[in-house]
Amino acid sequence: MIHTGEKTFECPECGKCLACASSLQTHKRLHTGEKPFKCTECGKCFTQASALALHKLFHTGEKPFKCPECGKCFTQASTLAAHKLIHTYEKPFKCSECGKGFTQASALAGHKLFHTGEKPFKCFECGKGFTRKPDLARHKRIHTGEKPFKCLECGKGFSQASDLAKHKRIHSGEKTFKCPDCRKCFNEASALATHKLFHKGEKTFKCCECGKGFSATSDLAKHKRIHTGEKTFKCSECGKGFTQASTLAAHKLVHTGDKPFKCLECGKGFTRNPDLARHKRIHTGEKPFKCLECGKGFSQASDLAKHKRIHIGNKT
Repeated sequence: MIHTGEKTFECPECGKCLACASSLQTHKRLHTGEKPFKCTECGKCFTQASALALHKLFHTGEKPFKCPECGKCFTQASTLAAHKLIHTYEKPFKCSECGKGFTQASALAGHKLFHTGEKPFKCFECGKGFTRKPDLARHKRIHTGEKPFKCLECGKGFSQASDLAKHKRIHSGEKTFKCPDCRKCFNEASALATHKLFHKGEKTFKCCECGKGFSATSDLAKHKRIHTGEKTFKCSECGKGFTQASTLAAHKLVHTGDKPFKCLECGKGFTRNPDLARHKRIHTGEKPFKCLECGKGFSQASDLAKHKRIHIGNKT
């Protein structure tokens, strides 16, 4: 009957016809609410064994479906198929309200709620509403403290699959996000985005005290300690205080005389890795910091900052 396309098994509840008895049995569970397939990891239940098998991949972090174009991996073949549309730039699902296109029908349905302002998925704990069911599911874990995504290496748990994926790069040492300007690699897209601001010389995070700008919020937080005078990191050797843990670690090398960061070209040693990185550019001639005004390159961000004042002076 599968080959003929004939559907002889009718559901007594809704009248839908199925091609085989097993399909009808699975379908009936939609009406009864029966979910006989239970996950031993988190207790979640499913109407089909195939749905349970797919769910289990979230706990293991396994993503068997790989994109041949960019190498990104997915737990489902359907998600990979939807992802492939990114490479073809095909967006067949159009919003009748604003004309925006989407690669998936579900994404379009979610988008439409932005026009209506509707948030149909409500959290029973705090009343917060969401436009998408997966967003509500993720939010609920804040209340339950549930961390269903476990790292097989160290056993650490995470509330989201994306956080587990990021964590796993610590064990693998994988750094998939590469800077097109200087080829430096990062294990997170957000870290790469912050890094790119150094090349642009862009400093969007401003200090309310002195107006100094920073490319990362963490750098602004460190800077603020200059104004407060807070020096929480103390040297056990001499009692000197520092605003940053990294500065304390570098200071300790003064006591030991240790210079662990060695240049492979000339053998010169440094107490800090950033100092070695800057030094290496003497040998390579690399100038990753480009001026957007004239295109001139510099080996250090500070030199680019000085140079930019020439253009500012010419415009005044």
